[in-house]
Amino acid sequence: MDAIVANLDLYGQGFLLTLRLTLWSGALAMALGLVLAAMRVSPIAPLRWVSAAYVEVLRNMPLTLVFFFLLLIAPQLLPLPPISFVTLAIFCLGTYTAAFVAEAVRSGINSVGMGQAEAARAIGLTFGQTLNLVVLPQALRTVVPPLINVFIALTKNTSVAAGFGLVELTGMGRRLSTANPGDVLWILAGVAIFYLLITIPLGALAGAVERKVAFSR
Repeated sequence: MDAIVANLDLYGQGFLLTLRLTLWSGALAMALGLVLAAMRVSPIAPLRWVSAAYVEVLRNMPLTLVFFFLLLIAPQLLPLPPISFVTLAIFCLGTYTAAFVAEAVRSGINSVGMGQAEAARAIGLTFGQTLNLVVLPQALRTVVPPLINVFIALTKNTSVAAGFGLVELTGMGRRLSTANPGDVLWILAGVAIFYLLITIPLGALAGAVERKVAFSR
């Protein structure tokens, strides 16, 4: 326990970087995932094909491989400007998680009765207006709980960045374990506690939303 208390400042640094990675990559994943979900249900076949290919490839690919490609291979193939490692990690996490966000949103869209979209088209709404004004607001209740689970998984996936040099929570835990070999169990317990500071509130939020949806139904 003393090892945790003595290194709270270092834990805090790792925690803040993990939180930063989670928030920024989560925002990117949400924006890109919504676009991909809209493409999946679009009446334009090429858009559906592109979105389906993106989702299937990313969902069935290890996150580590995405990091390898975007951080180590892509800079050698493309004339990219200098980009910070944190920004690249956010891009990796966001583009990967977007595939899971898209599937969660698509499942919510599919849960809305076809009659709703048909009624919207009958009064002259376009596809975009139907999606934004009629379908998505109704799908929101069923989409939020699985989305929160996706973001919990994203929080844990930030640990992959430690393998590429970022000193977030897992990376900081590795450094502290090396410096304090006699307190490895306590050091790792501290890492777990700081992860739980993010994931437990998200899980509680998911549970509250699920109860509210069940009640409203």
